[in-house]
Amino acid sequence: MDKKQPHPMFKLATELGPLLIFFFANAKFNLFVATGAFMVAIVVALVASWMVTRHIPVMALVTGVIVLVFGTLTLVLHDETFIKVKPTIIYGLFAAVLGGGLLFGRSFIAILFDQMFNLTPEGWRRLTLRWALFFVAMALLNEIIWRTQSTDFGVGFKAFGVIPITLVFAMLQMPLIKRHSREPETLEASDAREGDVGKG
Repeated sequence: MDKKQPHPMFKLATELGPLLIFFFANAKFNLFVATGAFMVAIVVALVASWMVTRHIPVMALVTGVIVLVFGTLTLVLHDETFIKVKPTIIYGLFAAVLGGGLLFGRSFIAILFDQMFNLTPEGWRRLTLRWALFFVAMALLNEIIWRTQSTDFGVGFKAFGVIPITLVFAMLQMPLIKRHSREPETLEASDAREGDVGKG
């Protein structure tokens, strides 16, 4: 299905906006008010994405569902633990999907990140493994932060630490992507669409 390509600033706003709202609401009020605001902002971002592009990225959808579930638990039970452990669950889930796919000779990077990669099978494997390990590392980092640092520090890290770290890691993958890229005319449609890593 054809998807409208949104302006980069729109994409940034829908991804970073809810985190900034979460940060400022926590700074002005408390984590519970921030959690409620975060949930509303996530829903608004998903709806806006659908209205503009007629499409919701898989990663954004999964993240949104988990935010709503753990946010609701946080508010209903009045327990900060649920919203604090939410990133660990998200990163662990993404790592499991990517790692599990590799065990069956598949790469779900293109689906997870909602974009196309023209890579060789070896490129698919390497890129998938790197991102799986990255998500494992981020899950462990979140566990360390929420268990050892203050709530304000944890919220600030989510808003201003996670995205820069992820962007830097993504940019570090460019040499691998360029090294294993294939020309579009030689790329099999099934590889592009499904990220098949089982072919030589």
